[in-house]
Amino acid sequence: MDQERERVQADLRGLLEGEIRCDDAFLQMYSSDASIFEIKPLGVVRPRNTADVVACVQYASENQLPIHARGAGTGLAGESLGRGLVLDFSHAMRRILQVDANSVTAQPGVILGRLNEQLAAQGRCFGPDPANRAVTTIGSVVAIDAGGSHWLRYGSARRHVKSLKVVLANGETLTVGQHSWQESLHRTDTLSMLVQRVGQLIQSNSGLITQYRSHAPIDRSGYRLDDVVVGDQVDLARLLVGSEGTLALFTEATLATEPLPRHRGIVLLLFDRLESAANAAIELPRLGVSACDLMDRRLLRLACESDAAYELLLPPETEAILLVEKTGDTAAEVREGLAQVVHLIRRRRRLAFDAKTAVERDDIELFWQLPQRVVPTLYRLKGSTRPLPFVEDIVVPPPELPAFLVSLQNVLKKHQVTASLYGHAGHGQLHIRPFLDLSDPEHVRRMQHLASDLYREVLNVGGTVSGEHADGLSRTWFLREQFGPLYRVFEQLKRIFDPQNILNPGKIVDSQGQSLTQNLRPVSPAGQVRDVLSDSSDPDGVLLTASTANPLVQLELNWSQNEIMQAARSCNGCGGCRSQADAERMCPIFRFAPSEEATPRAKANLMRAFLTGHLDASLLKSPAIKDLADLCVNCHQCRIECPANVNIPRLMVECKAQYVTDNGLSTSDWILSRLDTFAAWGSLIRPLANWAIGNRTARWLIEKLTGVAQGRKLPRLANRNFLRQAARRKLTRPSRRTGRKIVYFVDVYANWFDPQLAEAFVAIMEHNKVGVFVHPQQQQSAMAMISMGGVEKARRIAAYNVGLLADAVRQGYHIVATEPSAALALTHEYPYLVDDEDALLVATNTSEACSYLWKMHQLGDLELDLKPVNLSVGYHEPCHARALDPLSPGANLLRLVPGLSVTELNSGCSGMAGTYGMKRDNYRNSIRAGWRLISAMRSPAIQVGTTECSCCKLQMEQGNRKVTVHPLKLLALAYGLMPDVAHQLQPLNEDLVAR
Repeated sequence: MDQERERVQADLRGLLEGEIRCDDAFLQMYSSDASIFEIKPLGVVRPRNTADVVACVQYASENQLPIHARGAGTGLAGESLGRGLVLDFSHAMRRILQVDANSVTAQPGVILGRLNEQLAAQGRCFGPDPANRAVTTIGSVVAIDAGGSHWLRYGSARRHVKSLKVVLANGETLTVGQHSWQESLHRTDTLSMLVQRVGQLIQSNSGLITQYRSHAPIDRSGYRLDDVVVGDQVDLARLLVGSEGTLALFTEATLATEPLPRHRGIVLLLFDRLESAANAAIELPRLGVSACDLMDRRLLRLACESDAAYELLLPPETEAILLVEKTGDTAAEVREGLAQVVHLIRRRRRLAFDAKTAVERDDIELFWQLPQRVVPTLYRLKGSTRPLPFVEDIVVPPPELPAFLVSLQNVLKKHQVTASLYGHAGHGQLHIRPFLDLSDPEHVRRMQHLASDLYREVLNVGGTVSGEHADGLSRTWFLREQFGPLYRVFEQLKRIFDPQNILNPGKIVDSQGQSLTQNLRPVSPAGQVRDVLSDSSDPDGVLLTASTANPLVQLELNWSQNEIMQAARSCNGCGGCRSQADAERMCPIFRFAPSEEATPRAKANLMRAFLTGHLDASLLKSPAIKDLADLCVNCHQCRIECPANVNIPRLMVECKAQYVTDNGLSTSDWILSRLDTFAAWGSLIRPLANWAIGNRTARWLIEKLTGVAQGRKLPRLANRNFLRQAARRKLTRPSRRTGRKIVYFVDVYANWFDPQLAEAFVAIMEHNKVGVFVHPQQQQSAMAMISMGGVEKARRIAAYNVGLLADAVRQGYHIVATEPSAALALTHEYPYLVDDEDALLVATNTSEACSYLWKMHQLGDLELDLKPVNLSVGYHEPCHARALDPLSPGANLLRLVPGLSVTELNSGCSGMAGTYGMKRDNYRNSIRAGWRLISAMRSPAIQVGTTECSCCKLQMEQGNRKVTVHPLKLLALAYGLMPDVAHQLQPLNEDLVAR
């Protein structure tokens, strides 16, 4: 940290209730957003209240420091980036303050999706629906005047803002809305003076404002001035909407709400030509549709590849689609409206070759998931080019759309670039993402010329370069050309509100003349020289011309410098990992502690900075970076839910391993990563060990010595471990059976704490005529060790297990594990530890037990002689099981059992995250993360819990007396193989012991 940052941090710590951070690693997380830009700020402030915002602005004013407001950091134009103080409103200022019959008042950090969830209980909503509504904040929605797919029905944010509480550039606070110009003439207070000066500026330049307003239905470029003064009223709130934090900072917004539509339906119109889709889009708004979105062939092919349901919906000849929504007071009204759409476009105009209608909720959601899920998955595409958002927000008058698409194709051809196309075609808005490589200087040069040419085509048809995504760093450079002499009016307005130019300088009004290609996000490894003429390339098409003999970071996992760089740069910063939606899992740590450092995105940004040399590589060995890395618990939910499938778990194992290699594991981590060893020792004094587990005083001592939380329920050691039992039953000898045969990978829990689970699994396999082999020399999976970064020891264990298991696979065995974490270690982690074909052989021939059995059922090979089990069970799907198989095979198996009522709890992560929740330091956070699951288990409708994961089981039994068992035990009970299981379903009677 340099002297200026030290001074700023020291000064502001004495002024704020909130947080100020100026250390390099923290600043790196706020250096980028979802755009293509990166700028390191001077500091990051997390204001707790309006007083903090005032203090920060006053300090910035006194010291001539820029201020940049930030919400979720999901902007596509770099509008929240800058070299000054970044104010993160999403961290603490996220309260919904008041909900009235027709309005709501909220702080700027409130998530739009959460706001609408609360409003839905009253049958209301805030209408604008940007694509990132699950994570974007109200402050951001107002600051950029966001719209969305339903603009045709709701318009943009400016239509819904009633008033704003703001902090001006001098630190003064005001509440702005509509104000009488005439009344202000008799006053000299700040608000009245603003009303006078704004009114006079707009009135005296009304001709310019009219002349340079675009003909597009929406226009977010520059400052929107045409509807601010109406008669005697000067609407300062409307003026500030879309101002990108350049005129004032918002601390509260009062917003008008709308009634939710009673009924809605969608028609999917299919076209064999893009031009036909554009012509259809012109016709539809007059039918009163609420949405009309366009997708091109590239996106449709991607949808078909990612989901078989779309392959059935979209024939191969489909070149484009329109998603058209109708709403109404009755279902009949909606059906009639959809029929009118189909009649006009398919039958009368003969533009579409097919139409598919949906009026049921699930079908409607499936249709809407096309743009919502597929557009972000463009970042999964292989290679070094990426769909870059820098010309992604243009709007043209809808009648000009068909001709403009031809001009667009000509511009792309001229610059030899391909692009994806998605848009809200009903109102002429197009989100175009050209495929370019930011690490290629030629591609970077091409960006500026392409944008200039395209924007001039937009102006030629009366359009605008920005409809809803802000000008920011992406488009401010072009505004002088778009607005001509009106740009001087923008400069005058900026001086009225911000004479010192400290509020987000360089956005909308820019005295420096920054170009599009300044401050681009670095994506090349430090020291790597790229030669575009070289024939050398890696398998993914990334040109490699520099020596990697002296890499910046000496990697601990089995991957190359280019592979890790590709993983880190694959994160486009979209912020999807900030989601707290109930239908998603990522990220369990972020959900209970919603801070930027907890997001998977932050981890990718940090690793990219290390690899590009923007952070000193020595910091990787520091406790500060280890603490940040420990916020990743290796649950793998971000990896499977991330639109780009960024492998954050692997990046964070690498990051932790960098620290552990030099510093070793902490005492508690060292112990918890070797539970098999301690279980073996404990079995020698089993009565004493089991007594200690259930004794509060002994547990206090254990906590002090080992760091294992005193209050955490733990399982007792079994009388005899399973591997010993397997030897007595001769299961440790290879099976001579023909047909199906498996090698059972037991792992720690089933071996030392619950051998009955292993017995149940073996019994089920044998009942289904599957040969079982239990290798007597197998070791633990080392998943806990891997998650903690202890890869040196984990690598030795992995190599040993791979040697045993690969031989079994070559003998015709399939590997099956009853512990999902063990199966995930074998399939996903071992290939990163062991550079060996055998590791891949093991990975591709391993299954989790429930998944294996469910596949047998799908093939018709599973015995169904199941007896009734009259129980109501609550099923929790573990994160690692979900990472292995998202189709809930455990729950599906249980539904085969007669009499068994299965409720999927759908309460997110259990919060245990393997051994994470066992540690004293994490115990409270673990409970917070898993509280929804713990609460769900308390429902009187649930008699017994069930889950595949041994650690999730501990959390499900925490805080209540209900027992939780593995699904295989219930299946064995139904088969009549283990009647003793029924006696184990009685309520628990000990506070510190799990059954």
